[in-house]
Amino acid sequence: MPFEYVEDVTSDVTFHAWGGSLDELFAAAIDATTGVMVEDLASLRPTMRRDVEVEADALDLLLLRLLEEVVFLKDTEALLLRVEQMAVVADAQPLRARAVLRGERIDRQRHALMADVKAVTLHGLRVERVDALWHARVTLDV
Repeated sequence: MPFEYVEDVTSDVTFHAWGGSLDELFAAAIDATTGVMVEDLASLRPTMRRDVEVEADALDLLLLRLLEEVVFLKDTEALLLRVEQMAVVADAQPLRARAVLRGERIDRQRHALMADVKAVTLHGLRVERVDALWHARVTLDV
């Protein structure tokens, strides 16, 4: 699992995600976000598909916008989603992220729900490359 939840001084949830590419990093961050909402990511069946595309001028804002879409789809359609395909284009402006997300509607009989993520915050948000890995730090408002 290429993410971990970290202790923070706020009442929100902060995670550190990593990957060998931006695609892997962004996919791990989506799993970390969904993992705050449901206890077992493996319990999600890939019965519904949503295609998401976002743009931004910086990598941290690109990740923020992508995660905001995951939260938006949870709020508007009661969907819990994971990445099937991820493509981050960072060699031109604006930067772009395209994701094929798969999952299902919240089913309280099958899904052990945890926290309700309300928003992705700017608090401590960062995306950076360290040696061979991309790292992100994200705080979610719950």
